[in-house]
Amino acid sequence: MAELIVSPVLQVLLEKLVSGELLNFATQEGVREKLKKWERTLKIIKALLIDAEDKQLTNEAVKMWLEDLQDLAYDAEDILDEYATEALRRKLKIQNHQAATTSRARKLIPACCTGFTPTALWSDFSMRSKIDDITNRLDDLCRQRTELGLVANIDGGRSTTASLKRPPTSSLQIELGVYGRDEDIAKILKMVLTDEPSDVNNFGVISIVGMGGLGKTTLAQEVYNHRSSKDFNPKAWLCVSDDFDVMRISTAILESITRNPCNLKDLDAVQNQLKEKLSGRKFLIVLDDVWSEDYNMWATLRSPFMVGAHGSKIIVTTRHERVALTIGCSTECHRLKLLSDDDCWSLFGRHAFDNGAMGAELSELIRPKVIEKCNGLPLVAKTLGGLLRSEKRDKWLDILSSKLWELQDKSEIPAALQISYHHLPLHLKRCFAYCAILPKDYEFEETELVFLWMAEGLIQQSNKNEQLEELGGEYFGDLISRSIFQISSSNSSKYTMHDLINDLAQKVSRKLSFRLDDEMESNNLSTFSEKTRYASYICHEYNDKRRFQVFNDAARLRTHLSMPQVNAWIKTCYISNVVVSDLLSMFKRLRALSLQKYYIIELPNSIKALKLLRYLNLSGSKIRSLPESVGSMCNLQTLLLRDCHTLLKLPSNMGNLINLRHLDIIGASLIEEMPMGVRKWECLRTLSNFIVCKGSGSNLKDLEELKLLCGELHISKLENVTHFQDIGKVILSDKKDLKVLSLE
Repeated sequence: MAELIVSPVLQVLLEKLVSGELLNFATQEGVREKLKKWERTLKIIKALLIDAEDKQLTNEAVKMWLEDLQDLAYDAEDILDEYATEALRRKLKIQNHQAATTSRARKLIPACCTGFTPTALWSDFSMRSKIDDITNRLDDLCRQRTELGLVANIDGGRSTTASLKRPPTSSLQIELGVYGRDEDIAKILKMVLTDEPSDVNNFGVISIVGMGGLGKTTLAQEVYNHRSSKDFNPKAWLCVSDDFDVMRISTAILESITRNPCNLKDLDAVQNQLKEKLSGRKFLIVLDDVWSEDYNMWATLRSPFMVGAHGSKIIVTTRHERVALTIGCSTECHRLKLLSDDDCWSLFGRHAFDNGAMGAELSELIRPKVIEKCNGLPLVAKTLGGLLRSEKRDKWLDILSSKLWELQDKSEIPAALQISYHHLPLHLKRCFAYCAILPKDYEFEETELVFLWMAEGLIQQSNKNEQLEELGGEYFGDLISRSIFQISSSNSSKYTMHDLINDLAQKVSRKLSFRLDDEMESNNLSTFSEKTRYASYICHEYNDKRRFQVFNDAARLRTHLSMPQVNAWIKTCYISNVVVSDLLSMFKRLRALSLQKYYIIELPNSIKALKLLRYLNLSGSKIRSLPESVGSMCNLQTLLLRDCHTLLKLPSNMGNLINLRHLDIIGASLIEEMPMGVRKWECLRTLSNFIVCKGSGSNLKDLEELKLLCGELHISKLENVTHFQDIGKVILSDKKDLKVLSLE
C-alpha cells in the first residue's frame, strides 16, 4: 500500500532546532548541548530516509522503523513547541509589567516574572525527563540502521524503484458500449473537428481532465475511433504515464505513423523524420495519462507538430488540470464529471451479466449498495461487475459490504487511486493524509482546511515574507487541479472528496489519524492508537461520557474536531461540562480544537493548559463568555466565534494573542466592545467585525496598526465615534486588500 513519508516531518523538526529564536533561549549549558545532539543525530537519520521510504514497501521492519521515527519526530516537536511557548509567555509577562509600571514600581515585580531563563524551565524534572527520553529513542533508531541495512543517500535524489506504473493503454475500444457520455463525446468531437487552431500553431490541443477511474481513456478511445475522425491521417495513440521522455514519445509516435521500428538513436534525427512525416498532413494524436508539468519538455516535444495541416489535433488525458494549462489548452479543456446513478447501474449490469439483465428481486436488493460503492466512478462499476460475475449470488451482499480496499488483490481501484497519491509532492502528501479526519460526503470551505493545516504546521514557508494563507491556498488549488478535491454539486463555494479518495486518505494516514463516525461505532471499529495525532468525531444530539472513552489514551492528540452530521436535522448538540472538562484535561498537546454547535454555556478555566493551541472553533455554540485564560494562549492563530448569539464579551487580556491571524465574530451581536490591546495583533488578517466602544476598549485608531488586515470588515456601533472625518483614513491606511463591507 502507499508509502509512509517521514521526510517532511523530519525537515520541520530540523528547521526548529536550528532557529535562532529557540537557540537564544537555549544558551544555558545542558539545553543547547542536548538540542545540538538531536540535530546531529537527525541529520544522520535524514540521510537514510530515501532508502528507508523505498525499502518499506517490501520490508515490514523498515516500515515499523519509519513509524517509530515519525512518532518520535512529533513528540520532539511537541517538546520544542512547549519550551518556546513557555519562554514566549514569560517574555510577554515581563513586557506587560514593564509597560504598565514606572521604574520604581518595576522593582516590586516578582522574581518569577523577571528572572526567567531557559534553565528555569530545563530544571523542571518532567522537561528533563522528556528530553532525555527523546535522546535515548533517537540513539536507538540510529543504532538500528545497520541491522536494517539502510544506506545513506549520496546525491540527494529520490529513488525511483518504488514508482508505480499504470497498465499501458491502446486505442482499441474495450467497452461494448459507453454509458452516460453522449454529451461528453459530442463536445469533444466538436473541439476535434473544428478547423481553426486553438493557438498560434497549426494544431490544437484538447485535454480531458478528471480523477482516476472516471473514464478519461475510454472517452478518448471513443473519439479516436469515431467515424467523424476518419479524415485524420495519420493517427497515433501513446500511453505516456509518468515517464515524459521526449525521445521515447517522439520515437513511439514516429513508429505508430510509419508502422516500422525506428533505429535512430538521436533526438534530432527522430524529430526531423517525424516532422517530414507530418508535414502538410492533418493528424490526430492521443497522449494518454500525462503527468508532467515541465513546459520546456512539452515545447521540445511539440516542435515537429507545427508543420501539420490546419485542423490537426492532439488529445491529452490527465488527472492534473495544471498539465492542461502547461501545454497551453486552457480554452480546450474538458473536465469529466461523475456518472449518474442510473448509468453506473447499467455499466455494472453489463459486466456482471452477459446480457446485462438480472432478476427484479436481486436488482432491488443490491442496486443501492452498488450505487453507493460506485459513487459515480465507471471504473468501480466495471470492477464490481467483474468481481461479482464469478461469485455465487448468495455471496454478493457480503462482497458489496466490504471495502474495496480489502479486495485490492482483485480490484483495479486501489492501484488506480494510489497512483494519484504517489504523484503528489511531499508537502501535499502530508496535507492530503490530514484530510482522513473529514467525514465522507462532508462539504468544506477552502479556508476551513487551510486554517487547520496552518495550526498543524503543515504549510512550509521558504521565507518569512510568504503568508501562510496564500501558500495554503496554493496547496488547496493544487489538490483541486489534481482531482483530489471536487467542487460540491450542491454548493459551488464548497468542496468534497470522493468516497474512494477519502478511503485512500485514511489508508495512507494509517495510525496518524482517527475518525469516529456512526459506521465505525455500529461495527465496533472505533479503535484508537496512542500514536494518533489527528481525530474527529460526528456529533450526535446527545453526547455522553461513554462515547468519548475511546479518547482515554489521547495524550498526544494534536487535532480534536467535532464534525456536524451530513444533511442532519440536528441544529444543536448537547454535551456536559464534565465531559468537556475531562477532554480538555487530556489534550495538553492540542493545536486544533472544535466544539462548534454544542450547547456549551462556558468553557472550563482548565483550557489554559492547552498552551500549544492555534485553532479554536466555537461557532454556533451557546457560549456566554470565554475564560480570561484564553488571553494567555499566545500561539492562537484562529478564533472562530461565528453565530455565538449569546456571547456577551471577549476576554479583556486578548492583547497577548500576538500570533492571532483570524477572528470571526459575525453574529455575536451582544458583544459591546473590542478588548484592549487590539493594536498588538500585528499578524491579524481577518477581523469580521470591529465594535466601537464608549469606554476602555480598543478604538478605531488601533486599526492603523493592523497592516495585514484584508478581506471584509464590518464596523459596528459607530454612534460611539467622536471624530467621523478620520474614519476612512484610519481604516484604509496601507490596506489595499481590505473591503469595508458595512458601517453600522
